[in-house]
Amino acid sequence: MIKDFDSFMSQLQKTNQTLDFFCDFEKISAHVAEVEMSLNTLNYLIGKEDLATAVTEIWQRDPKAFEVLGILIAVRDEGTKPVVDSQGDVVMLKSYFSSATKVVEFLNETGLAEVFNSRRIRNLVDYVFGIETGLDTNARKNRSGHIMENTVAKIFSDNCIQFRQEVYSSEFPELSVLGADEKRFDFFIETSTKMYLIEVNFYSGGGSKLNEVARAYSELAPRVNSVDGFEFVWITDGIGWSSARNKLKEAYNIIPSVYNLTTISDFIEMIKR
Repeated sequence: MIKDFDSFMSQLQKTNQTLDFFCDFEKISAHVAEVEMSLNTLNYLIGKEDLATAVTEIWQRDPKAFEVLGILIAVRDEGTKPVVDSQGDVVMLKSYFSSATKVVEFLNETGLAEVFNSRRIRNLVDYVFGIETGLDTNARKNRSGHIMENTVAKIFSDNCIQFRQEVYSSEFPELSVLGADEKRFDFFIETSTKMYLIEVNFYSGGGSKLNEVARAYSELAPRVNSVDGFEFVWITDGIGWSSARNKLKEAYNIIPSVYNLTTISDFIEMIKR
């Protein structure tokens, strides 16, 4: 098969995002469920004119309820999050949850006190569901990769290709040429004549990571291919490669087996043969 880089680039897809890509509501709901009881307790603060007294009343009954306050300002890692307090000192965010007085200080300085008093929030469980939905957008880059893996897995399955996922180089003593660091491959396919170690990814947007990936695979492929019976295969797609065209072209010319979602059929046919 003659490789044609320009044709390869013209086949790249704009996106692999289906509607379930944007929010993982199952994960969001699980995060909310973990703190729901405490949030319901803190609902008592909404609309209270004497917030300090209301905080003290909750503190005397359930001081741990305030440990979820971080999520109300969209922070999950309050245990390691440093902030500057009103005295100009650097303290950990969680230190504000150590007493009723510090909780009131937290509510006042973050602006939550006014939000509670004005009843702009009516239910903290619903409010946190919204916050978790916003935070979940940070996971979209990872989801794009998972979608690509699922797509490739389905293509293999539909074509009756037996494969394994998440295979580590340590399984194969022959791959000592890869060095001491253990390498995880997305897919592994074994035929009667060759073992294929496969990486897959999809990039709908640009960035420095694309250059790093192309460079890393350009170094990895020759080392894998130097071992008799092994071959490195890279299946990648996404219009994001337009921003790293030159680096991808270098890798394309170095790595014998590079496919996208259009040309993966060529790989399938080779496996079947």
